[in-house]
Amino acid sequence: MSAATEQTRQIKILAFDVFGTVVDWHGSIAREIDTMALGIDGNRFALAWRAGYVPAMQKVMSGELGWTRIDELHRMILDQLLAQFQITHLTEVQKQHLNHVWHRLDPWPDTVKGLQRLKTAYTICTLSNGNLGLLSNLSKHAGLPWDCILSAEIFHKYKPAPEAYLGVAQIFDVVPEQVMLVAAHQSDLDAARHCGLQTAYIERPLEYGASHSKDISVHPDNTYHARDILQLADLLGC
Repeated sequence: MSAATEQTRQIKILAFDVFGTVVDWHGSIAREIDTMALGIDGNRFALAWRAGYVPAMQKVMSGELGWTRIDELHRMILDQLLAQFQITHLTEVQKQHLNHVWHRLDPWPDTVKGLQRLKTAYTICTLSNGNLGLLSNLSKHAGLPWDCILSAEIFHKYKPAPEAYLGVAQIFDVVPEQVMLVAAHQSDLDAARHCGLQTAYIERPLEYGASHSKDISVHPDNTYHARDILQLADLLGC
């Protein structure tokens, strides 16, 4: 029996990163911006909004801000972008609706069917920096069949803090090696492996749009490397 097969036999929980791995944030936001006919490029706006995510989150992690949900961080970034892109005519209701585009992101074409197959053999859950309300609305919108929704909001620690990864094992009363993080971001997977979790990489070459290439090369430390979630289900025998 191969080492990978032996490791796979231990897995009980598949914990999924959401933004980029399960849903297409870039395409969804770009389409909504273009539909609003604001006279700006939806691709540029989506990329700029996402670019503000890590710096905003780091303000929380460093203690500059107290615990702040992703919805509020997204709104802080949005207000800055509206000024930067010189969009001055939106009402408060329109701004709130636009900020909640993150609740309406569409899944990648393989996502729902892949999750349904994995669910037959594993407990599947989210492990996202998105807040619980956001993830619940998003999952309903996209038809995502989670067994459980877990969020950094539960732990008051954003990934890549160890408390987020180890919290999954604690909630399900398993050891870290029985949890596999599934993500499209190597930094997320690196942090999970450091905590003892197993990892599976999902490529998502179009995460940042067709005009922005993404490195999807094989990482030797990942237990699995899959083109998409359906292929991961194949690799795991589901």
